[in-house]
Amino acid sequence: MSIDRETFENTSEDELTELSVPDQVLGFLVAHDDRAFQAREIAAQTDPDESAVSTALTRLKGRGLVEHKATYWAVTTDDDRLRSYSGYERATALYNERLGRENKDEWQEHAPEEPHPSLEDTE
Repeated sequence: MSIDRETFENTSEDELTELSVPDQVLGFLVAHDDRAFQAREIAAQTDPDESAVSTALTRLKGRGLVEHKATYWAVTTDDDRLRSYSGYERATALYNERLGRENKDEWQEHAPEEPHPSLEDTE
């Protein structure tokens, strides 16, 4: 994806660097820390394909940052471990910058009663 010259000149290198796949996956799971997802669901909601997401999840599990049960993945509940991950702070900051800080109370107020059909298990 290209950017305009003004953005190129006025944006720091850190801001222009894309998030790594593990950072994207972890950022997604942190933003949805009350749920567990299948790899294909995470891939559908983020940029990387399912294969890249699966690899990232395995690496994040090895670092103790995500938990795995059957075909589902969730972010760890160990906040200290999360904060110790160097990509966590950067991913959180970039997601907050792009999307704004999440207010879970506001989100819950507008959340649908039923999950989106794309999040339902079709198997």
